[in-house]
Amino acid sequence: MNKRKINEIFSRFQKANPHPTTELVYNSPFELLISVILSAQATDISVNKATQKLFPIANTPQQILQLGESGLKKYINTIGLFNSKARYIIKTCQQLLEKHEGIVPNQREALESLPGVGRKTANVILNTCFKQATIAVDTHIFRVAQRIGLAKGKTPLEVETQLSQVIPKTFLQDAHHWLILHGRYVCTARKPRCPTCLIRDLCQYSFKTL
Repeated sequence: MNKRKINEIFSRFQKANPHPTTELVYNSPFELLISVILSAQATDISVNKATQKLFPIANTPQQILQLGESGLKKYINTIGLFNSKARYIIKTCQQLLEKHEGIVPNQREALESLPGVGRKTANVILNTCFKQATIAVDTHIFRVAQRIGLAKGKTPLEVETQLSQVIPKTFLQDAHHWLILHGRYVCTARKPRCPTCLIRDLCQYSFKTL
């Protein structure tokens, strides 16, 4: 896909949604970190339902540790993989207190050293909380980027690298959110809503729905 088309795609995204952001509900970097850990293989809706009960009770590393693993599970047991996620969160809280004075770090290496935090989660935190121009490639972005023709890759890192190279810098900060929302509500996995897509004429997908 040429630069003109790519620029037009993101110009349209920007015009339709000038200030995109995550659909996870949070009020601090720590709350977002916990929400993103919980969101692995779970919907944002299910995470928000759990955290709206958890965060009023415990929304700092100290408070989560006071709940303990069993206490934490009572708030997140409606979310998939809650047992392992509870273990990760407890260990992450311990590490935040021991190594970072309870503050969520704004460096990739430090974030990825936290239990349960991989590259995708680190990118979400760096982008959303610290305004760094990162792209967190989840299943939506992995699918949409390749379907549209923005990037081709066998791994999320390959797609992330290509997107970072081809997306104009002026759009890079918000590109992550635009692509996720597009994949979630328009360019869906089984039956994309091509007739209502605002970039239908620019998309390279060969099997557009009628």
